[in-house]
Amino acid sequence: MGKRGGGGGVCNSPFTFPFQLAALERQVFDFLGYQWAPILANFLHIIIVILGLFGTIQYRPRYIVVYAIWTAIWVTWNIFIICFYLEVGGLSKDSELLTFNISRHQSWWSENGPGCVRKEASMSGIKGLDSHSYISVIGCALEYRYIEVMHSSFQILIAVSIFDFFSVDFIGGFDPFPLYHVNEKPTNLLFKQTYL
Repeated sequence: MGKRGGGGGVCNSPFTFPFQLAALERQVFDFLGYQWAPILANFLHIIIVILGLFGTIQYRPRYIVVYAIWTAIWVTWNIFIICFYLEVGGLSKDSELLTFNISRHQSWWSENGPGCVRKEASMSGIKGLDSHSYISVIGCALEYRYIEVMHSSFQILIAVSIFDFFSVDFIGGFDPFPLYHVNEKPTNLLFKQTYL
């Protein structure tokens, strides 16, 4: 039996696991920061990656097309996130755009980045566990916006690598014939063609 295409190797690809783990890791930190727009985008991304892998293993071209379209959207989304945190084109990293204007939360990394120390002061007249007011964050080894930019850049790199792997894997992958198919003409017909 001939092998149809090269799709079976995708599940063993070294790129698929970091790809999924990177999206899950990002989802966790977006949840911690109450970043609702990225949470929704990450959720859709994880679902479509699963569909893309399923389509690859099961030779379903429609799922691969959906994955290809989503990859373009995902790369565009991550470019937007990079522009958002670098404040390109009038965007402001301090806006509530990523929280759908529901809350004033920012990236989780803004207070919990490497080396960051939160300075809090007690509010006068209020007692209890929640009686602290956030004042400032000092000593961060790397500003949170650059951490977010690195996350998005990494997502773009992985998405392009995976998409490139899928496209290379599927050149001729949906052909119903084996990759190397034997000419089934009788040998006497081959000789007749040679003499003509």
